[in-house]
Amino acid sequence: MDAKYKPLFTPWKVGSVEIKNRIVMLPMEGTNMIQWEAKTGFVKGIDAFYRDRKDQNIGLFIPGLIPLLSIVGKRWVYKHPEVFEPVKPIIREIHESGAKIFFQISAGSGRSMLLPPLLKPFVQNKFLKAVSSPLLMTKWWWSAPDPGEPNVWAPRVKMDHFTDDMIRQFIYAFGQTALRCKEAGADGVEIHAVHEGYLLDQFAMRYTNHRTDEYGGSLENRLRFACEIVREIKKVCGGDYPVSLRYSVTSKTRGFNEGAVPGEAYEEAGRSMAESEQAIRILEQAGYDLFNCDNGTYDAWYWAHPPVYAPLNMNLSDVEHIKKFTTKPVVCAGRMQFSEAAESVAAGRIDAMGLGRQLLCDPETVTKLTEGRTDEIRPCISCHGACLPFNGMNGEGTDIDPMHLEMGRCVLNPWTNNETKYRKDPAKDPKKIAVIGGGIGGMETAIQAAKRGHTVDLYEKSERLGGVFNEAAAMSFKEKDKELLLWYQRELRKSGASVHLNTEITDLRSLDADIIVAATGARPRMLRIPGAERAVTAQDFLSGKIPAGDRTVIIGGGLTGCEIAYELALQGKHPAVVEMTGNLVGACGICMANSSMLRELLRYHRVPAYLNASAKAVTDQGVVLEMPEGEKTVPADTVILSAGYVPDDRFKAAAEKAAAQKSAGKENAVKSPALYLVGDCDQVGSLKTVIRQAYELVQKISYGK
Repeated sequence: MDAKYKPLFTPWKVGSVEIKNRIVMLPMEGTNMIQWEAKTGFVKGIDAFYRDRKDQNIGLFIPGLIPLLSIVGKRWVYKHPEVFEPVKPIIREIHESGAKIFFQISAGSGRSMLLPPLLKPFVQNKFLKAVSSPLLMTKWWWSAPDPGEPNVWAPRVKMDHFTDDMIRQFIYAFGQTALRCKEAGADGVEIHAVHEGYLLDQFAMRYTNHRTDEYGGSLENRLRFACEIVREIKKVCGGDYPVSLRYSVTSKTRGFNEGAVPGEAYEEAGRSMAESEQAIRILEQAGYDLFNCDNGTYDAWYWAHPPVYAPLNMNLSDVEHIKKFTTKPVVCAGRMQFSEAAESVAAGRIDAMGLGRQLLCDPETVTKLTEGRTDEIRPCISCHGACLPFNGMNGEGTDIDPMHLEMGRCVLNPWTNNETKYRKDPAKDPKKIAVIGGGIGGMETAIQAAKRGHTVDLYEKSERLGGVFNEAAAMSFKEKDKELLLWYQRELRKSGASVHLNTEITDLRSLDADIIVAATGARPRMLRIPGAERAVTAQDFLSGKIPAGDRTVIIGGGLTGCEIAYELALQGKHPAVVEMTGNLVGACGICMANSSMLRELLRYHRVPAYLNASAKAVTDQGVVLEMPEGEKTVPADTVILSAGYVPDDRFKAAAEKAAAQKSAGKENAVKSPALYLVGDCDQVGSLKTVIRQAYELVQKISYGK
């Protein structure tokens, strides 16, 4: 291990509990051991998830939250000790590895409660809400400190009032639930309280708490709920039982569904740093033993769930500052990097680093670090594509697409939270596999197939691997994407697959293979408008073939188009975006943390967006738009076309023919190898669909399912 990382591997204490090192696995959606949606309360397969990580040099595990109260019906978790029984064996295994475990407990989301489209009619209609609450969802999950508070995801939906009686029942439930956690073997508990704009944070902020009783008004009153919780837990579980607080140092919130961006001067609507300096003293005095820190609220969700546009170590300076105001240890989270974390720990500016999605992406991250194998660590690219893909628009009409509601999984590592679904053992009947295309889909197929014992040849027509992901990774803020490309190339070399660059396959009969996998990707979609030949494709711009002028108009306000606009703004240029719909970055499957931060960055950099606008022509003067208010010409030196992609379907007909012959039972009469399509050449999708399709194809080839 490099000496610079050693400060992270020294012991430290939280209350009476000593932890072997300074690495904390953070609570994340999909890492819950207990949740009411599971039939038994125990999440099936989660023990396999933790077995993959328990021996990987993590000091403290904090699984995803345990709700005090079930969402459906009205069941208090502390009244059901049976749901804690199944977690005891995995807790013992974690302890045997030398690690510790705290269980996080939550009072719920309040105004941040996720609102699936199917529930909207019920909660928007008073009668339906009244008759459906006992059946659909516990009423308390729809309550906030103030009645009438708008729901974050659907502002037209107003929240109910969280009453004094509810407060008393919740305080008691926190104590009893903490006792259940202690009895199950948890070394401590963490209260999801003054954090991210959830219910208890709504009590803590003047912005969302306008109460006039003892739980509103002064800072002490607004923190009273959180303080009474820790006192109750200490009374029930003992004064030496550690209690951590998940703590947002500042809210980074300009207003309802309006977040600030790094470096922006703004008036804080939520918790300012000055107030936070007072708050952390009050919370420590109440009895909290640890502060697990980041920033943000659901109005500025990307501070707590940093996307690719967020700076590395984005919360570190704020957490280092707040540590000056408490004698208790602090953990820092938010795209944390080992070098900076180790330096901060060594200097006493923080006590531990929090790792979340990186440990979904690569369970062996910390072990690889300690063994000096840092180049083998698969880097998290902060895409949120499978770990937290709540997509939606911040504003009226917000919808959450249930088809994209995966949690706790990983775009880059389909194994994560699918440990009971997939296999890694050698294939019983190894094949000779030819992969056409060296993009992400082709490389993933080749690596996974070679690891399972197949003989693999990969053919790439150009001189480099990576396909269109080379262009996607080209922007200045995509440092982790660039690392991922290098990681793929190293893994491909290690896998034993044979790589043939500058080799274009035009005749499938030239390949000596049992199975052929075509992963040839896609090509840019072109617009059929006058002057379209004057436009530059996004791919050509990102590859560096054609530079952009000062006034650049990007046609297409999806993810790529808006990222290009942001990149040009960072260069000091003056881009504009044209989008035919009413929203920027509105596609399903893009996490709201990512889309909202990108939109806020474009706002901050004053990038004009022409919505509900269609490009009619490209001229020497610029782009002619058809807008609701009439025709308009937007001046441009350069026009970049970012209208998406269409499949490279050169092998699609052959694949469909082979599939038809097989379904007709003629495979024995056909001597040609089986042919499969992977990725965008089959259907244009995302990095998640490409990698998962490759992964599942190899599972099918190797194990027949």
